[in-house]
Amino acid sequence: MFVNNAWYVAGWSAEFGESLLRVTILEQHLVMYRTSTNIVVALEDRCPHRQLPLSKGKRIGDDIQCGYHGMTFDCTGSCVRIPGQDNVPSSAYVNTYPIVEKNNIVFVWMGDATKADENQVFDMPEFNDAGWHSHQGDSLHLRANYLNVAENLVDPAHVSFVHPTTLGNAASENVPVHVDTTGDVLVAWRWIRDSEPVGFFKNFGNFKGNVDRWHYYYLHIPSIAVIDFGSADAALKLPEDQRDKGVRIFALHFLTPVDEHYTIDRWMHVRNAAVGDDDASEQMDAMFRIAFNEDKAILEAIEAQEMEEQQATQQRTPKRKPIRLAIDKGPLVYRRRIRDLLEAESTEDLGEPVRPTFVHH
Repeated sequence: MFVNNAWYVAGWSAEFGESLLRVTILEQHLVMYRTSTNIVVALEDRCPHRQLPLSKGKRIGDDIQCGYHGMTFDCTGSCVRIPGQDNVPSSAYVNTYPIVEKNNIVFVWMGDATKADENQVFDMPEFNDAGWHSHQGDSLHLRANYLNVAENLVDPAHVSFVHPTTLGNAASENVPVHVDTTGDVLVAWRWIRDSEPVGFFKNFGNFKGNVDRWHYYYLHIPSIAVIDFGSADAALKLPEDQRDKGVRIFALHFLTPVDEHYTIDRWMHVRNAAVGDDDASEQMDAMFRIAFNEDKAILEAIEAQEMEEQQATQQRTPKRKPIRLAIDKGPLVYRRRIRDLLEAESTEDLGEPVRPTFVHH
């Protein structure tokens, strides 16, 4: 179900302070906090003695003291004190998780620590470009599997129907969607030329007439999505590679799978208009909340239906097989990529054989 060897967002930087915070990712419980040197650490939230969550304990400097019998662990996971005895058993430790804090976002590596590569942490040049404004939004809690949520974020076709008053309208219903699945990042996109601006840009773009607008959906496997969308006056006939000349916004979604049926979507945006304008940020947040709650209603209804179907198939043959449409190309490749990663993590690659007795032609 879950790809372990990946960087997941544990939270915005502002979420972590001196207090012990329990965070659940991929059904694993972590205790996280910020040390006196301003470093965020993540430990296994389970004392190895009687299994009490360490988040129920207390800070002793930068160490954590278990609230049951006082075993104390430093930020590397090593036990540094057992009250009443001097010797520390070799099994008296808790696992630690690699952390990277970047662009005011805290990422945690949930898999094999020896494979954690900081160069793979998500980044984009606009974060540090003075011509762009970054603004963190909310944490959207969804009773839905992260795979369904991620599929929604590589699917421009749903916008016309799920977000008819915010991010889409009827003008895009029959406009073809282009998909590129050849690279590491899956991309789906389309342009809607010379049409009425959608509700978002009526409120924010101040367009008086028709616009050319675009949606580019980038899905970074396993669970980060970037949606590049915007509008420009239709009279400009803006080429696809000059989107910066229009009102351009990146909506970023960092999906954190909590368990099989629960996902947290931390969303933010980066824009090239109203730079430094906090009022504009609040207005956009309000519009995004409407749109993302529309997604939430759809995704949670799908999850409920899938769970009902799963229960039914345990008792009888399913009524019918699901169908696939042309617009499903991106989601189908996404599912296949996830399956490949899961298989790779569940097996051990011994490399090229030495003097093999089996020769493949």
